[in-house]
Amino acid sequence: MTRRELLTSASALIAAGMIPGTISANTSDLDFASALDVAARIKAKQVSSTELTHRMLARIDRYNPKLNAFTYQMRDQALAQARRADAALSKGDQVGPFHGVPICVKEAFGVKGEPDTWGIVALKGSKAPANSAAVERLLDSGAVLLGGTNVPLDLMDWQSFNDIYGTTNNPWDLTRTPGGSSGGSAAALAAGLSYLSIGSDIGGSLRVPTSFCGVFAHKPTLDLVSASGMVPGGVPGLPGFSTGLAVAGPMARSARDLMTALSVLGGPVGYERKAWSWTLPPPRKRALKEFRVGYVLDSPMASPTSEVRPLLDRTLGALERAGVQLRPGWPPGYDLREAYNNYIFLLSAFTFSTEGKQAEEMDRERYQQSPQNPFAAGSLSSYADWQQQRFRQLSFRAMWQEYFEQVDVFLMPTCFTVAFQHDHKGDFLTRTIHTPDGIRPYMQLMPWVVTATLTGCPATAAPIGQSSSGLPVGIQIMGPFWEDATSIEFAALLSDKIGGFTAPIGYGA
Repeated sequence: MTRRELLTSASALIAAGMIPGTISANTSDLDFASALDVAARIKAKQVSSTELTHRMLARIDRYNPKLNAFTYQMRDQALAQARRADAALSKGDQVGPFHGVPICVKEAFGVKGEPDTWGIVALKGSKAPANSAAVERLLDSGAVLLGGTNVPLDLMDWQSFNDIYGTTNNPWDLTRTPGGSSGGSAAALAAGLSYLSIGSDIGGSLRVPTSFCGVFAHKPTLDLVSASGMVPGGVPGLPGFSTGLAVAGPMARSARDLMTALSVLGGPVGYERKAWSWTLPPPRKRALKEFRVGYVLDSPMASPTSEVRPLLDRTLGALERAGVQLRPGWPPGYDLREAYNNYIFLLSAFTFSTEGKQAEEMDRERYQQSPQNPFAAGSLSSYADWQQQRFRQLSFRAMWQEYFEQVDVFLMPTCFTVAFQHDHKGDFLTRTIHTPDGIRPYMQLMPWVVTATLTGCPATAAPIGQSSSGLPVGIQIMGPFWEDATSIEFAALLSDKIGGFTAPIGYGA
């Protein structure tokens, strides 16, 4: 073989992604592309899935050591998936919307044969027996799974650290948290180590990390996306079980990726598919100026800091100039503190009821000695008490659904602060957050995420720029129950107007 023939042959193999570790020159411009843009390039055969998977793995090798976003990697499996994706295209097979696109998933979602510990040391050696429903649907859409991302213990923190995998850092500032509990996925997306992910949310676990890392996420309508297989150890769980609060949903660098991802993830699973089906209802409006928008940007429960408030005001000003119909104030009769108390009761009742017996006994004794603890009432409640709180929850949902006859979306801060410095001391009730305006209680991270979680309504979290200190700030866009596309479409149009994802400095090619 001549040198020319050798080079020609090698170039062909590289283009096909058959030489491990090789990366063609046309992949670096896709490091921070949207998942849909990458899928389109793959389908057009402008780039191969194998090339992009090699590229993502190389970036993980380069940047993950300082971020610690990934808990495990599936390198061989991912490359095998990518090669199969390329082969399917070459044969002209029908492909899904994320065909060949490298993605990651929150470690809490069962992936067959991989860890699903939730940061619980006792589960360190466990392997999920099967794929969770959400993972299975993403794989069916053609996605290539790179691995799992870090979480806090039991998924119960706005920071992502545990005794198995350590601490995940924010790509914008390694001394700060990326948020939690879906912090590993948010960090990976912001740093260009994946094109899409899935996370979960019961107390802002999708929304807070996206605000801290400058990416997008969607908290779907309650129970729209199955959480089957999203339990410690990865076991399927009981069919039809609902926490009444928690959801699973997509994370991305583009709101339009969220729309497609939700259409893949949503709908019934298992025997429920025999009785009903689901399609994503279209958004109420298609142009920004057509939207009727309610909003509240401040509350004494968690007033935005001087770093966050200017970005919220600037966003509102941009909407006003675009001709959006703005309506200030909460719905008539809605009291955030009442909703907060209702939420805390239901959250604590749920978490207490799912603890092991030993933990329950310890907590029961602790709460009996400290009845003023905000988590005590729900944990020690009777079924009758819980049912009354459940009725109150449903009344809040009805209140908001009536309000959504007058507006299409509702805007709120995602949280009162930018990403804060790592702080693993104490607990939720004793930690504090240092801000330019003074020290604030850690629990002030909760109030802004309560409304969408309690009512079960969808909420899209979107970036709206960087603060004076150069850290991302996000906004929360709540929509009507079952009308997830409305809040996602608004987020997409808003990002078209004011700008969307911006890559942090230092993560280029």
